[in-house]
Amino acid sequence: MIENIFTQRYSPYTFADTPISDNEREAMFEAARWSPSCYNEQPWRFVFAKNKSDIEKFQSTLVEANQTWANHAPMLIYLFAKKSFTQNDKPNRWSAFDVGAAWMALTFQANKLGLHTHAMGGFDRDRAYGVTGVDEKEYDVLCAIAVGKSGDTVKKNDTRRERKSLDEIVFEGKFDA
Repeated sequence: MIENIFTQRYSPYTFADTPISDNEREAMFEAARWSPSCYNEQPWRFVFAKNKSDIEKFQSTLVEANQTWANHAPMLIYLFAKKSFTQNDKPNRWSAFDVGAAWMALTFQANKLGLHTHAMGGFDRDRAYGVTGVDEKEYDVLCAIAVGKSGDTVKKNDTRRERKSLDEIVFEGKFDA
């Protein structure tokens, strides 16, 4: 049987107004910091907004559908992947994989703290670079993340636990679509 941390994780579409403490925020980023990465590159870069004016700037980069619900999250994050290795400046084709591990660690730590995360691909890339001050030549912006306590109301489209069967995603010896 797998641990509950996997089956209880979900991405809410409603967030409570409860602020995230400095200790909670630091614990989430510390968990991400300890994620594995190719050559220990640690290519993840998190840029977050927690005060009202910064959150409004981050929210303005989101597509309208995400703004309708993410505007209530007490913290927004943009997650970036460093495109090349620091040691030799060669392309790091594993950086997105490594950043995914850091994202999952952050999410599970948030869940342990009673918080939830919801990653979003619906945002304006150019505006995300502009608002965060991250150099597009050096980093790929992968997602925006809303963080907070789940709101009281669960919307119909909250994606709680629908998953494909193992037979649909795991293959022995050869892929069999």
